[in-house]
Amino acid sequence: MLLEKLSNAIGVSGDEGAVRDIILEAIRDHVTDIHIDAMGNLTALKKGTGESNLRVMIAAHMDEIGVMITGYDSSGALRFSRVGGVPARIMPGLRLKVKSGDDHISGVVLWTPIHLNRNQSVKSNDDLRIDIGVSSKSAAESKAKLGTRATFDSIYAEINDDMVRGKAFDDRVGCSLLVDIVQSGDYPVDILVAFTVQEEIGLRGAQVAAQRLQPDVAIVLEGTTAHDIPDPEANPDDPTVANPACKVGSGPVLTVMDRSMITPPHLLNFIRKTAEDNDIPYQLKTALGGGTDAGRIHMSNTGVPSAVISMPCRYIHSPTALLSKTDYANDLALVKAVLNNITPDVIELS
Repeated sequence: MLLEKLSNAIGVSGDEGAVRDIILEAIRDHVTDIHIDAMGNLTALKKGTGESNLRVMIAAHMDEIGVMITGYDSSGALRFSRVGGVPARIMPGLRLKVKSGDDHISGVVLWTPIHLNRNQSVKSNDDLRIDIGVSSKSAAESKAKLGTRATFDSIYAEINDDMVRGKAFDDRVGCSLLVDIVQSGDYPVDILVAFTVQEEIGLRGAQVAAQRLQPDVAIVLEGTTAHDIPDPEANPDDPTVANPACKVGSGPVLTVMDRSMITPPHLLNFIRKTAEDNDIPYQLKTALGGGTDAGRIHMSNTGVPSAVISMPCRYIHSPTALLSKTDYANDLALVKAVLNNITPDVIELS
């Protein structure tokens, strides 16, 4: 599992090179037709055994949310814009890693001390700055050029035997799973491998990758929102009641519908039956918000039947997400089972 190395890497949307380098090193001996396109997508072919002529695209996005430096104050503080879905409410006091040449420097999102204004709230980026420990505009400019990316200063760690924490599990966990799939075993189908860019700002790389690869069917590997925490509106005498979203520890998450696509029922039913036949636990995604690369892939070319298999992660789009290694193993087992059992009739409309 390459998750730790991938989680610690920094690759904000549009600047995914460090993540791509890690992945390329991990898969280069297991694939052919390696290609890096003009947008930065990394695609490759893992040739099947020839038992099936199906071409199955498996995609995971390399980029993570973060911020971009857009200006400077005379005091040396950095102005910034958010890149992707960074919640404003979590920003004050946040520790960041700011790219500086080939290295990174530390920064803290500054904010009026609570003692001086207890009623102030974050309304926009204009309320916030990044402090990198310098005291002049010229010093700030020399440390962080305009367009520089920054992201959460978080380090991957194990919490216990099963739970791990880290940043960017959306979607470095999908990238890690795809690397494992590429590295392990042979499959009857051709796998069109796609590590995509700029998902967090509009599913952009996936559209380009799918148009180039022209798959018969696609599976997107994602990290998705697990909100299995006590509901503050629930009965206070029953703190175990949770929001009815997917749960960590309950297996891979299958998307029925989100804001970007609807999974074809026949494809979804095949994946569910595959899980059941192999005693792999799974759950259905009940929260319909958000979207994934499948939103662009399924509309590419003349249309591509697409499904999303996700890892439930608590606190995604925050400095620290949590996931279960047991869920990871079940997710990997399910994708492998799908690849070993999918046939042309699965994707045909009856």
